[in-house]
Amino acid sequence: MPRTETTPGIEAAAPRTRLRWWTELPLIMLVYACYSAGRLLARGDNTGAVDHGLAILRIEKFLHINAEHPLNRLFTREAWLGVPADFWYASLHYLVTPAILVWLFRSRAVHYRAARTWLMTSTFIGLIGFTLLPTCPPRLLAPGHGFVDTMAQYSSYGWWGGAASAPKGLGGMTNQFAAMPSLHVGWALWCGVMLWRYGRTRTTKVAAVAYPLLTSIVVMGTANHYFLDAVAGAAVMGVGLFLTPYVMRGADRIREQLPFGAGGSQVAGSSIVSAGCQTSTGERFPRQRESRPGSGAAPSASPTDAGEGAPAAAR
Repeated sequence: MPRTETTPGIEAAAPRTRLRWWTELPLIMLVYACYSAGRLLARGDNTGAVDHGLAILRIEKFLHINAEHPLNRLFTREAWLGVPADFWYASLHYLVTPAILVWLFRSRAVHYRAARTWLMTSTFIGLIGFTLLPTCPPRLLAPGHGFVDTMAQYSSYGWWGGAASAPKGLGGMTNQFAAMPSLHVGWALWCGVMLWRYGRTRTTKVAAVAYPLLTSIVVMGTANHYFLDAVAGAAVMGVGLFLTPYVMRGADRIREQLPFGAGGSQVAGSSIVSAGCQTSTGERFPRQRESRPGSGAAPSASPTDAGEGAPAAAR
């Protein structure tokens, strides 16, 4: 079967049937709904989540990689940086990621399925991380640790509430301890790879580098994630990239077992189009017919039907 170029590490066969938006959109919405519900249900106890957050902070201080402290002080002091950063954190992952999916679907269709599968696989891996390691973000630590919740500080500027990046009044419906890994960074990295690999202009190349880099700065400066959360988000995307070919092959096997899947569509390519009626190579409609029951006469065959080399029928 012919292979098509895809994201590095993913070798996907060209789809047998063209993907349709009315099947893709419900699939993506279903996956996102499952992710949101699972993220909400994966709540840990406050004490354990705070302990995990403090452990990450201690590791970062020991390694001298706690970049979130100076960034958070800068965003807290300078509103012209803090307010746009809060808008970036609260909004762009809802806009940029779907926009790139649509762009791939419309303009880079041969690469779309592998890219979509990579994104979804990594998202589910991130959900496992939220479940196994509920982590308190820096903004929810005690004030003595030196962090300020910029989204609460600048909540009067935006549509989010002071309790979370969710719309005002819905902060209680979000999982506040889903900090590890940072899927804001993971999704931004996915967007960057797509723009770099499939974009054709210098602008897309610049955006491919700038978007994940600025997102990493934003998640730390707003005190929503630790530096190691961002590293874990990138690692999750790496694992998802590795698993994507296996997920795609598994999905293909399942589809072939379904009556309306790829296995059932092979009948259309068979030479047998009805019981007792066959087509010759190159023929569009069958000409051979069976004799009617009770009739002793054999079906007549013209030279055309029998082939050019066959003898003509006796008169």
